[in-house]
Amino acid sequence: MGKMTSSQQDPFHSGEVYHLWSYLYDTKLHIVTMQVYINHTNELKLKNFLEDLLEDNYKEEEQQIEAILKEAGIRLPPGPPDRPNVNVEDIPAGARINDDEITRFIQKKLMAEKLVCSYMISMLNQEDIITLFEDFHSQKTEHEKKLVLLMKENGWFVQPPTNIK
Repeated sequence: MGKMTSSQQDPFHSGEVYHLWSYLYDTKLHIVTMQVYINHTNELKLKNFLEDLLEDNYKEEEQQIEAILKEAGIRLPPGPPDRPNVNVEDIPAGARINDDEITRFIQKKLMAEKLVCSYMISMLNQEDIITLFEDFHSQKTEHEKKLVLLMKENGWFVQPPTNIK
């Protein structure tokens, strides 16, 4: 994702403030969720995918939206504390999130976030921030493609029934 350079000439309208703030808040919460998912897998390709998604997507988005809100003088939403790294063996078997469950949660989250990005693109007025959310959408699409391939490769992809009528 490219760095956002805001030439903020127009003040944000209240919808922009609310949605940018909410997007950042949700991103902060999802960063912690990703840390939990990383702790719950031993599968190397999945762990690498999750770490890449965390660093190249969520943390990057967090930094960019924080910069926009700070520049506009808007207070930032709170964020939960980072989760410590733990070994998956230290998590009781009944409390572990399985790899296929992790991938489904991530897939659903990416789909929902693409809808939010599309909504943001349609309601924002500043071109540079619109472009930023277009980039976010593209990144999520690329990560979703990688995730589906990983799911198919590991037998975690569940094909819906085919209608033969």
